[in-house]
Amino acid sequence: MTSRVIALDLDGTLLTPGKTLLPATLDAMNRAKAAGYQLIIVTGRHHVAIHPFYQALALDTPAICCNGTYLYDYHAKKVLESDPLPVDQALQLIEMLDEHEVHGLMYVDDAMVYEKPTGHVIRTRNWAMNLPEAQRPTFTQVASLTQTAQDVAAIWKFALTDENSDKLNAFALHVEQTLGLECERSWHDQVDIARRGNSKGKRLSQWVAAQGLSMRDVIAFGDNFNDISMLEAAGTGIAMGNADEAVKARADVVIGDNSTDTIAEYLYKHLL
Repeated sequence: MTSRVIALDLDGTLLTPGKTLLPATLDAMNRAKAAGYQLIIVTGRHHVAIHPFYQALALDTPAICCNGTYLYDYHAKKVLESDPLPVDQALQLIEMLDEHEVHGLMYVDDAMVYEKPTGHVIRTRNWAMNLPEAQRPTFTQVASLTQTAQDVAAIWKFALTDENSDKLNAFALHVEQTLGLECERSWHDQVDIARRGNSKGKRLSQWVAAQGLSMRDVIAFGDNFNDISMLEAAGTGIAMGNADEAVKARADVVIGDNSTDTIAEYLYKHLL
């Protein structure tokens, strides 16, 4: 295998269901780096929500965040490339959220903001409060998403959740058809909305090309619908055992689920 880059989704893939890194996975990643592989995080998360994992992996590569919306230099604390949501489209989306009574997080600049503390917001906030203060993401309740959208420098994405998945799917389809935005399922009860054309696969391909490499040199691990573009673009796309069957069908290889040492086992068998 000629892979030189290992692209890693976080939630549902590299992280356990408890949002931790397995010791065996961490050891395999360190060995991969020592063997000359470049590791890159490719996540739906905001850069402020990757601190504990980026630091544990001791990476020197940038992170691809918000499903490919931007490339972030973690050490220099700056955005290198980005395609944020146009403000007018964000404002139209916020109107639609209110109209359809769908709640969500708006990912902006260096923070995640929300109006109402829904279940998803509370879960994320509880996770954040268990972290050391220096690793906690900026997570802010605001009086108005509409006003905030007009005040910030960049709007990366919206993360929408609803216990009624049929309602959420119907709303996402409506947004795609009405506003022409990119809607991708990133978790079993979450749909991410971003600028049309943004994807993990596209941003990863751009970064790989800038390194003088080909996507044939990439091995990518993922588990959800927002990972499909990356799995298909990579030389070897690997779906987790906990992935939806539709995601597994688009991958080259399917391994075990994210509660096991399956990623480490795959790397030792095929790369290290």
